[in-house]
Amino acid sequence: MTQPSLETVKAQAKALRQALEAKGMAVSHAHALELIARQHGARDWNTLHARIGHRDAPGELVLGAKVTGHYLGHAYSGKIVALSGAAGHRHVEIALDKPVDTVEFDSFSNWRQRIRGTLGKDGRSVRRTSNGTPHLTVETIRG
Repeated sequence: MTQPSLETVKAQAKALRQALEAKGMAVSHAHALELIARQHGARDWNTLHARIGHRDAPGELVLGAKVTGHYLGHAYSGKIVALSGAAGHRHVEIALDKPVDTVEFDSFSNWRQRIRGTLGKDGRSVRRTSNGTPHLTVETIRG
């Protein structure tokens, strides 16, 4: 059985709290979280949160993850080989499945087998090209 996402269980707690309040039984949000945790087989909210809160959420970057995206406007796929920093300021290095030529000119090339960047929470680099496109976008391949 797959575990629900953190967002799902929080929404369930909110819905439970609202349903109970509609029946005249006021409960705190914390109490609703505890009740939902028990429904999912956890001892308490902290246990459930630890179990599902640290899973790979969609888009979550982890070492070894297969990823896809764009680097300097060129599509790529690869694997995360280095990762550091906190969410919202993640430093990532990706070994590409196939080298990417990052130069637009016919007169020369710059083939990259590895790429690096710093990503925000949205999986996009803060640094932009001259046309406003992020230098690097990263999406985790789910499978």
